Amino acid sequence: MNITIKKPFSVSETGKRIKSEESIYPDNGHASAKDRLFLICDGIGESSKAKIASSIASDSIRTYFNTFLDTEKIFDSTFIEKALQYTELQFDEYIRKNPSAKGMATMLCLLYFAPGGVFLTQAGDSRIYQFRDGKIIFKTKDNASKVSHLPAETYIFGIYDVQPNDEFFACTNGITEAWSDEDLCRLFSTNISSEAKINKIQEHCQNNAKDNYSAWLIPVHDISKVNFLKQMLLYSI
Repeated sequence: MNITIKKPFSVSETGKRIKSEESIYPDNGHASAKDRLFLICDGIGESSKAKIASSIASDSIRTYFNTFLDTEKIFDSTFIEKALQYTELQFDEYIRKNPSAKGMATMLCLLYFAPGGVFLTQAGDSRIYQFRDGKIIFKTKDNASKVSHLPAETYIFGIYDVQPNDEFFACTNGITEAWSDEDLCRLFSTNISSEAKINKIQEHCQNNAKDNYSAWLIPVHDISKVNFLKQMLLYSI
């Protein structure tokens, strides 16, 4: 199958903190329906190191996808594992040159809309939801892992039950401290646009989120069947 998406919408703000320790890809406000890779990285620890950690993770994963995606015959979880391993190497190299950065780490949400399904990767207390008709049909579980030295609890999921108008929502804990699952379900069950939903999320977080907060809201447009040869040509981000 081939999954097409509508225009994605994002938010990334400092909340009540002075600086942001989070990084998103594509850059806030620059995503289009042609994009396939979406990232949120939430750095951990001292502010300056946390921001560096989230930037290293975002830049490294994006670089790996851009460099090697076209050479892979079949996209699966192994590709994501290799991207994470590459990211770990970039952390190690940075720490080798900057020993004081030892221990820096980041939470992670990764979404990739492949021809055969949606691949999700999550580490830490950042979350990824799949909404359908206002109901949560998939949600990642918070865990203690983080991207720094390839944690064993970095989870990779393949979502193959995808329908038109499903909405994928990825967010950091700055969002979930201000929005319960019940609140999100009420919002996603309303008959308003995805852009209006992300605006309401941002408005509420401005007054209620103590931490940095970032999110992606990605609505599915259509699902179509393609033959195997054509499917092999669709791997682009």
